[in-house]
Amino acid sequence: MKEKKIAIASHSTKIIPIQWDATFFFERAVRSMDRYHYDKALKYFRRAAEYEPENPVNHCNMAGILSEMGNYEESNRILLSIVSELDPEMTECHFYMANNYANMENYEAAEESLIRYLEEDPDGQFLEESEEMMELLHYELERPTKLAFIKAREGFFEHDRARSMLEEGKFVEAVRLLESIVEKNGEFMAARNNLALAYYYMGMFEKAMVTIQQVLELEPGNLHALCNLAIFYQHAEDKVQLKPLVELLCKTVPFHQEHVFKLATTMGILGEHGEAYRHFMRLLKDNGLKSDPCLYHYAAVAACNIGRYEEARRLWQQVSKLDSESHVPGYYLEQLTLMENGQNTAPTSYHYHLPFEEQFKLWEKRSESLPDHMKRDPLVRSSFFWALRHGDRHTKLQVIQALGMIADNEVKDALRDFIVEPQEDDYLKRIAIFVLRSIGVHESLNAVLEGKETVIEHSRMPSRLPIWEDKWQSVLEAALVRMNKQYDLVQQHDLLTLWIEFLSRIYPNVPKLGKVEGWAAALEYLTAKMHRREISYHEVSQRYGTSIATVSKCVKRIDEICGIKEKMRKVLPALTEAPV
Repeated sequence: MKEKKIAIASHSTKIIPIQWDATFFFERAVRSMDRYHYDKALKYFRRAAEYEPENPVNHCNMAGILSEMGNYEESNRILLSIVSELDPEMTECHFYMANNYANMENYEAAEESLIRYLEEDPDGQFLEESEEMMELLHYELERPTKLAFIKAREGFFEHDRARSMLEEGKFVEAVRLLESIVEKNGEFMAARNNLALAYYYMGMFEKAMVTIQQVLELEPGNLHALCNLAIFYQHAEDKVQLKPLVELLCKTVPFHQEHVFKLATTMGILGEHGEAYRHFMRLLKDNGLKSDPCLYHYAAVAACNIGRYEEARRLWQQVSKLDSESHVPGYYLEQLTLMENGQNTAPTSYHYHLPFEEQFKLWEKRSESLPDHMKRDPLVRSSFFWALRHGDRHTKLQVIQALGMIADNEVKDALRDFIVEPQEDDYLKRIAIFVLRSIGVHESLNAVLEGKETVIEHSRMPSRLPIWEDKWQSVLEAALVRMNKQYDLVQQHDLLTLWIEFLSRIYPNVPKLGKVEGWAAALEYLTAKMHRREISYHEVSQRYGTSIATVSKCVKRIDEICGIKEKMRKVLPALTEAPV
């Protein structure tokens, strides 16, 4: 017995201590999960959470097991405690809760949790799964999910909205939104590219150039930016910079449909019509684009410029079938006949609208208002904003009138900017002020007139008069109300100018103006004469409900003060008229 005890004592024993901690129980839980022993896994995750109660991962694992076991309510209770008490940044818990609610058929609560996940999660780990769940919720709730923002795609929703604004011609609003996107996310190349285009559409060429250069500094091979830069170089007539860039683009064969379209339109604008035609015909082979009239028009313009007139005719005839209400195909088919006879040159613009001059001809035929298609078409609006900055005086005058017919917030912003430009013509700026007032802008306006910054108050007209009497305003309003449908905005403005000139010259000895209608009728009569419109004392006195003698008397007084007859003698018939 003694020897046995010695033997036992001499044998070295190996005891491996077990470390009872959270890691131990976590590993046991995972093994149990792999064997689908959920009861054991839940028990081990609970023990892990007891050892590390402040670790949200242990609690989240426990909630996951409860969900697998169908205990959705308890799972959600734990998930809610994680984001409420332990770690609010574990935003994936909201996605897990949404899953649990969906399994409980509580779809309203599932939607609420899913939206919270998408609005708070910066990484977008479950974006694809979330899209699938949104489809389910859409079906079950019979309405779209009430989602306005996805944090993981910060800027994407806003960028889509900005693109829509550009397509609708709302350039000022698009610029504001795109500037805010770029400020938050400087690596968002698509937003920078579209911001450059928005500046360009508005005629802000220097800003457009700076913005596109910034894109290429960050991403030198960006095709959209290279195409935009080439167009900007062409606008600046910088042939030295343009030539190598065109050579590079001619060698480029993009794969993606969007890139093919961008390159095709760019080559057309640059005058590389053969390259443009090749790319447009590539696009027309795609069945998904065979119903797009714009694409056929672009291909027709390219074909026309390389002398393929029959092909151009076939393409424009297809445009006519696809878009029967458009004036575009008919106009270009007429022009094509002249081109074939050598009487006209090929079109230079690829835009799917009529040339600027033709648009105004259509408008003038419908002088009561601007045609709806001109109001909606973003390219037309772009041409208006561009012409307002870069057109000649006559074109700017037409544009200001046209913008008055559109009369939306974009127009108001554009005209506000116009009247503070020091280099613009004062007469045009006064008409712009008049248009702003006529389309409902009643607040004070900042303007630069006669080289000086000035504020035009709502209650005052843009004049040097120290006061503006209510009676004077009544005369003006009586005339403008009756002229509204029969005179354009320039003619209405000229009436305003005539009235201000009369009051300014005669002040302070202004007549009492007892008969407002008589003075208003006289102003219309003189304005009509200045614009070579047929009018008589009899006609105007009937419309204003006053006598011929009163109108004649007021006309004579205004003419004595302002010298209208003398000014217009060489270009207009005599202003005097024998009373009937």
